[in-house]
Amino acid sequence: MMRMAKRWGLPGAEVNPLEGVKQKDPENRVERFLTAAETQRLKDSVEESPNFMLRYIVALLLLTGCRKRELLDAKWDQISFERKIWRIPTSKSGKPRHVPLSQDALNVLHSIPRFDACPFIVPNPETFKPFVSVYNAWDNARRRAGLPDVRMHDLRHSAASNLVNSGQSLYVVAKVLGHAQVKTSERYAHLSTDTLLQAVNAASEVTGTTWANAVVDVQPPRLPTL
Repeated sequence: MMRMAKRWGLPGAEVNPLEGVKQKDPENRVERFLTAAETQRLKDSVEESPNFMLRYIVALLLLTGCRKRELLDAKWDQISFERKIWRIPTSKSGKPRHVPLSQDALNVLHSIPRFDACPFIVPNPETFKPFVSVYNAWDNARRRAGLPDVRMHDLRHSAASNLVNSGQSLYVVAKVLGHAQVKTSERYAHLSTDTLLQAVNAASEVTGTTWANAVVDVQPPRLPTL
């Protein structure tokens, strides 16, 4: 902002007090993806939480890839069980978006207890309003699962990683997560080694040619003696 103010010639911007201050690396991002075993441990842990709504919150965050606040503020009238769609009225971009709901996500939604005259999907049972924060319950659950470094936002990372590892394209990931540009989804494109091996093996089969037998004892050619 100071550079732009100086460029525009705004009064008081002749000297930039931040000149020489090192900026944070924009690529310095912490990425954490849950393995299948870690996911199971987390599931077992949240089901032991005194906050019984936590199990539904964690499950839906992982199954939909939505943002925490989007879910905590979500209402039942945004869910279409027939179309298997969750319509989020206002996303981070300021525009509405539609989140596809897997059968697992639908099953979780069906299992959530409803409260009379409460429009929210995962409300605070004491106030029947959205949780301001679920940090304490989450922190206890992740530590009990032996995952103290896992943030709640990492569930969104893991949802994207699971999509990619199941063979979905970054375009699909961008649509599910609500990214305006596919480039934004590239940080979530964490591919497992098995997925990469399947990809190169599939590409090799397309050639229709076998370049070597499984076990071949080939002697290198003898070079002529000079």
